[in-house]
Amino acid sequence: MEFTIGQIASLLKGKVEGNPDLKVSRLDKIQEGQPGGISFLANEKYEPYLYQTAASAVIVSEEFRPSKSISTSLIRVKDPYLGFTQLLEAYAEFNKAALVGVEQPSFIDESSSIGSNAYRGAFSYIGKNCSLGQNVKIHPQVYIGDRVKIGDNTIIHAGAKICADTQVGANCEILPGAVIGSDGFGFAPQEDGTYKAIPQLGNVIIEDQVSIGANTTIDCATMGSTIIKKGAKIDNQVQIAHNVIIGENTVIAAQAGISGSTEIGKNCIIAGKAGIVGHIKIADQTTIGANTGISKSIKKSGETLLGYMGMEMKSFLKSYSIFKNLERLENRIRELEKKP
Repeated sequence: MEFTIGQIASLLKGKVEGNPDLKVSRLDKIQEGQPGGISFLANEKYEPYLYQTAASAVIVSEEFRPSKSISTSLIRVKDPYLGFTQLLEAYAEFNKAALVGVEQPSFIDESSSIGSNAYRGAFSYIGKNCSLGQNVKIHPQVYIGDRVKIGDNTIIHAGAKICADTQVGANCEILPGAVIGSDGFGFAPQEDGTYKAIPQLGNVIIEDQVSIGANTTIDCATMGSTIIKKGAKIDNQVQIAHNVIIGENTVIAAQAGISGSTEIGKNCIIAGKAGIVGHIKIADQTTIGANTGISKSIKKSGETLLGYMGMEMKSFLKSYSIFKNLERLENRIRELEKKP
C-alpha cells in the first residue's frame, strides 16, 4: 500500500516540510530509513540519524529545529511518538481489512455462524454451535471449541486455542499460541497419597478490548467463570488460574502467575515474574514489582509492592538498605562483644 506524505500528514493533523506528493509504503527505523519509508524522531539521542537517513519522510515535533541541513521531508506534529503510534494503528487496520475470505483446508461446523467480512485461515477449526461476529479474523491453525462466542472485530492469531464455552468480546486480540479455557489445576489429595482430578466445569469470559499475549494460558473455572474484564492487557507467557478475576484496564507483564480464585482490581500493574497466591483480593491501582510475591490480600488502593514477600515500597527499600549492610553490622557487633 502506498500513501503520499501529504495524506499521512492529513491523517496525523500535521504539516509537511518538503514534497507532499512523495509516496511511502513502509515504516522504517530512523537509523535504517530508505527511500519509500517513513520514520519518526521523538528522542533527541537519535537526532544524528536524521541527518543521515534516506527515509522519504520523518515525523518530528512542531518545536524541533534541525541543527544541520536535511534531505528528507518532515511531518511536524504535536507529539511525534503518538503520531507514529497512530500511523502504526492505521497501518495495522489496513492490513486487517485486507484479510477477508476462507483459505482451504479449513473447517466450520454447520451449526456455527460467522459474520460478514470475516477471515478464516488454512487449517483453522470451528466447532459446534459457535457464534462469531463481524470482521472476525481467525488465522491459520486456530482451534475454536464448541459453543464459543466471539465478538466483532476480534483477531485470533495463528495456533491459538479457544476451548469450549469460552466467551470473547469485541475488539480483542489473542496472540499466537495462547490457550484460553483449558482445565485448571484442580486435584484432590487421597488417603493413599495419590491425587484425584476435580472436573473443571466452568468457562472463561473475556470482555471487550482485551489483549492476550503469545503462549499465555487462562484456565477455565471449576464452576462459574474465570473473567478478564474490559481493557485488560496481558503479556506473553502469563498463567491465570481457574476462577481468577482480572479488573478493567489492568496490565500484566510476562511470566507473572496468578493462582486460583484471586481477584485483581482495576488499573493495576503487575510486573514480570510476579507471583500471587490464590483466594486473595488485590485493591484497585496496585502496582506489583518484578519478581514480587504476594501472599495476602492488598486492601489499600494505589500501593506499590516490592520484594519476595510483597512489602510496601518505602518499607522494602528501607529494609533492603539494612540488608545490604548486614555484614558490616555483624562485624561491628562481634567487635563490641569482644570488649570487656
